[in-house]
Amino acid sequence: MAEAHQAVAFQFTITPEGIDLRLSYQALSQIYLSGLRSWKKRISRMRNRVIKGVYPASPSSWLFVVIAILATMYMRSDPSMGLIAKIQEHLPVSLSLSVQGQTMLSVLVFSTLLWLSLILTLRFCLKLLLSYHRWMFEQHGHISTTTKVWVTLVRLLSGRKPLLYSYQTSLPCLPVPPIKDTLERYLESVRPLLSGPGFQRMTVLAAQFENSLGNRLQRYLKLKALWATNYVSDWWEEYIYLRGRGPIMVNSNYYGMDFLYVTPTPIQAARAGNTITALLLYRRKVNSEQLTPSRVPGTVIPLCAAQCERMFNTTRTPGEETDVLQHWQDSEFVTVYHRGRYFRLWVYKAGRLLSPREIEYQIQRILDDPSPPGPGEDRLGALTAGDRVPWCAVRKQYFSSGVNKRSLDCIERAAFFVTLDDEEQGMMGEDPVGNLDRYAKSLLHGKCYDRWFDKSFSVVVYKNGKNGLNAEHSWADAPTVAHLWEFTLATDAFQLGYTEDGHCKGEVERSLPPPQRLTWDIPVEVQEQVSISLSVAQALADDVDCHVFPFRDFGKGRIKKLKISPDAFIQLALQLAYYRDRKTFCLTYEASMTRLFREGRTETVRSCSNEGCAFVKAVESGEGPEHCRRLFRLAAEKHQNLYRLAMTGSGIDRHLFCLYVVSKYLGVESPFLTEVLSEPWRLSTSQTPVQQLELFDMKNHPDFISLGGGFGPTSTTWGSFGPVADDGYGVSYIIVGEDMINYHVSCKHSFSETDSHRFGAQISRALLDLLSVLTPAKTENSQAQDKKQQ
Repeated sequence: MAEAHQAVAFQFTITPEGIDLRLSYQALSQIYLSGLRSWKKRISRMRNRVIKGVYPASPSSWLFVVIAILATMYMRSDPSMGLIAKIQEHLPVSLSLSVQGQTMLSVLVFSTLLWLSLILTLRFCLKLLLSYHRWMFEQHGHISTTTKVWVTLVRLLSGRKPLLYSYQTSLPCLPVPPIKDTLERYLESVRPLLSGPGFQRMTVLAAQFENSLGNRLQRYLKLKALWATNYVSDWWEEYIYLRGRGPIMVNSNYYGMDFLYVTPTPIQAARAGNTITALLLYRRKVNSEQLTPSRVPGTVIPLCAAQCERMFNTTRTPGEETDVLQHWQDSEFVTVYHRGRYFRLWVYKAGRLLSPREIEYQIQRILDDPSPPGPGEDRLGALTAGDRVPWCAVRKQYFSSGVNKRSLDCIERAAFFVTLDDEEQGMMGEDPVGNLDRYAKSLLHGKCYDRWFDKSFSVVVYKNGKNGLNAEHSWADAPTVAHLWEFTLATDAFQLGYTEDGHCKGEVERSLPPPQRLTWDIPVEVQEQVSISLSVAQALADDVDCHVFPFRDFGKGRIKKLKISPDAFIQLALQLAYYRDRKTFCLTYEASMTRLFREGRTETVRSCSNEGCAFVKAVESGEGPEHCRRLFRLAAEKHQNLYRLAMTGSGIDRHLFCLYVVSKYLGVESPFLTEVLSEPWRLSTSQTPVQQLELFDMKNHPDFISLGGGFGPTSTTWGSFGPVADDGYGVSYIIVGEDMINYHVSCKHSFSETDSHRFGAQISRALLDLLSVLTPAKTENSQAQDKKQQ
């Protein structure tokens, strides 16, 4: 919009009488306001840099230190122990200042140095405090005195309201665990999966690795840990995500869903207006760093916020050997796809964010636009859904200049991508279960060409007002995107709201210029590659067997009454369900976070343990309830301990992964690492945590329940360094409130022995059986007492 106004801000013609200059004051006014907004943002960023730079102190504390030093000097006391006099002797301006002025300047210099020293000391102390993780291993309700003192000190040092990134420099670095501990935990994790001779062989390989190559690789890894902020994250991003040459659709991208039972408005344009507004309000909070830093639930312990930096204005661009994440500082528009056409929609005018009603008005203009797509335009997005190398070659040859480059830049530089889908989705109609499954598949891959899978995230708004999003995985993990989506849903439904007839609130400035249609020049060669990429993506999409179901029989509240971790309960239910489905145990992946550390991402919890297998076998063999309950308690405690170890930097898989990367750089082979990293994950699981429950009023609005999100059956866990099994299951779950757990199950149609609906039924049965085992049978007296109370 600003570019259009700049083009007509002034005109001049040369006449015999001289130069006739004509100014467009309205255009100049809008240019001025846009520039003013830009400068305000720059000033805000500078201010935030100062506030973050002095955290955990505050800028005003400098004045306090100066006044304190001056006060002590006035009382004939020298707190600097002669340093102020030394500074005064070496002042280069001593001849041009009075003695009093020299003293004042020396005091200011000393006070500033003292203030900076105090800041560094406080930051170092906070970093030491945040490196303490013993609190996580203490039993619930039995907090040690050390931990109580530690909590008090953390509160004192982080008492001032922090900005989003204030804690970043105070977070500890991820430690490199001892190689001996990692190998012992690995062997323990595979013990229930291997036969006696197989386990003995792996034990010998592990010992040989530790005594020869392992220690050499470990030294290189420790050297990297001393130099780098995080010894895992950069390699994880590059080798697990960006170097993958296969399609990122289904294999890497994941999705988030709308409310389960309600749709705030059935009007597509209105829902898009509020959704886009809510996302941009979240971006404003991120840019101004006014977003409250995430913390470990129920504690004061901060989590790393680095993943928020590339949330908006970010695109994954294809390369021959590796992709690249490109991030732009700001963008005043979004890109919209509708019926094969691409539009640039400006969301700011003269520095002002358009109102939801104005965005709805602009979206309706796109919906009403009758123009057909250009040749090859409608399925252009399939290039981002297919293999990466052909997309890279086509992009270099046909999208590096001219009209194609300008249009592609509009997509890649946009704040995010929006698809106005012409289908209706959701749990509706005569087949609500089947429709819910189709809704999930639509968000995961759509038609394989109506999403731009390279964008950091794409929002989908359906014809009946349902919405959802598809997120690219390399820049951030699911909890970061879930935090964004929770804010979006809550702001849309409870803050922005709708009028009685379902439209967005606010006024419309009818003089808004229409959304700008992007133009393309797509030659036959590109259209041929689009067809090839589409066929690859379509085959991948057709193979996805997806089942989404809410489990309503009980939830977190009932599990907690048994004094059991809900996550441990669910993971053991998944082990029981898998054993019943496949008559065996398997290597199980559960995603855990390492955001207690700077630039931390994820770690693997190997949920299939010796204790868990013993419990499952006891249940299936019909052993007594007391024996099963005892085994369950042992298995649940083991799982919780594994989860705690993963969160605190003592996991198995990221350490082994980095050792493998070092071995490749050194050009040496390790039979042990090669075998470890070739083991298939047949059960990949992930919990989507609800992080902002305060945004949802579950008491007055119990129907506003989120469905969470899910991922494909081959979603990246080890990427190019280890296969996700074709005969495996992917399970994502979200614990909603006290009485519901939503599940997303995926597998492949091409493998006849897996079935998402059958496995979903096994999960439900396992949950009910676990509750039955863990709930002691009531005696006749207790039953009579219950009836009396009722």
